[in-house]
Amino acid sequence: MKKIVIFSVLLLATVVVFSQGEQDSRLNPLISAVPSLTITPDARAGGMGDVGVATSADVNSQHWNPSKYAFMESPGGVSFSYTPWMSKIVKDINLAYLCGYFRVAERQTISASLRYFSLGEVDLTNADGTILTSTQPSEFAIDAAYSMLLSDRWSASVAGRFIYADLSGGMVEDLYPGISVAADISSTYKMPIAFPMDDGSLAFGLNISNIGSKISYDKGSQNLFIPTNMRLGTSIEYPLDKFNKIAVSLDINKLLIPSTPIQLGVDSIAREAYLEANDDYQNTSPLAGLFRSFGDAPGGFSEELREIAWALGFEYIYNQQFFVRGGYFNESDTKGSRKFFTAGAGFKLNMFQLDASYVISVAQTNPLDQTVRFSLSFDMDGLKDLAR
Repeated sequence: MKKIVIFSVLLLATVVVFSQGEQDSRLNPLISAVPSLTITPDARAGGMGDVGVATSADVNSQHWNPSKYAFMESPGGVSFSYTPWMSKIVKDINLAYLCGYFRVAERQTISASLRYFSLGEVDLTNADGTILTSTQPSEFAIDAAYSMLLSDRWSASVAGRFIYADLSGGMVEDLYPGISVAADISSTYKMPIAFPMDDGSLAFGLNISNIGSKISYDKGSQNLFIPTNMRLGTSIEYPLDKFNKIAVSLDINKLLIPSTPIQLGVDSIAREAYLEANDDYQNTSPLAGLFRSFGDAPGGFSEELREIAWALGFEYIYNQQFFVRGGYFNESDTKGSRKFFTAGAGFKLNMFQLDASYVISVAQTNPLDQTVRFSLSFDMDGLKDLAR
């Protein structure tokens, strides 16, 4: 019974990222611990197909690319976001996200965020199916970043993160909370462009996040990679006139973790090869795994390309007060099969901004379909204007 419970809880933590597509012998998604770290936390990016590494800076830049904070005009701000996760299946899984930033000098900014992911209430049963007790597994991460404007067009940032994942709530024997520490490095290049109607901009962004130690739920017997991730993107803002402009953004995304070993065959030779590959996987360090992730896919280079997901986002802005958004996210069928359109809207009024987004899945069986996000942001300049 204990093994069944452990497997069930770990499986629950895994499926929050990888939607259940049609089973295929080629299906081989990259599996990591604490997959909640990859979930889009805010409604603005969620409305644009989960793009954000090169979009214009906002309060929620901490998750996407904290170096964007160096380009913020306001001296500070704070935001709270809430996502009822996989609401088509269960009603008590959710992600709460709090973040903020503050400019400490003309070219220097500090920022921080707190992410809490609740996996709801899980019943623990015996072999007969009798409920013994209930637990509430959860994951949380807290981080801080320092960003600096290196020139008028180029910024860089470093961030540190503490990660804590408790999948049993202390209710399952031999299943313990996992702890990890990680770092992010990011950079943004933004240049002005003169268009016929007004000045626009072109930006490029890079963020390599969650570079850190493995995590274990059994005190070291099995060590899992955290979702080290590389996100690269570009965004262009085009002014239609004095009050209206549009922005189009593209992100490409790749998990920098080794491919999970799979057993190719049922004979003793295949079994021995799998055990050897799994032992090598367990002994691979996080840094070695990062470099290994570019060339270890069982299917060769073509499978490596399938590990790259891409997203395209669109934003219409009226007078920097009203926003309409749309986007599309695409992931290979063999690597998770997340394919969905998104829509979103927002408005800004003095001190605060309210955003909402909605997921429209391409696959009817996708549990992420109809996912809704909300974000409420407060701007320090707006608070000062209100106080006057």
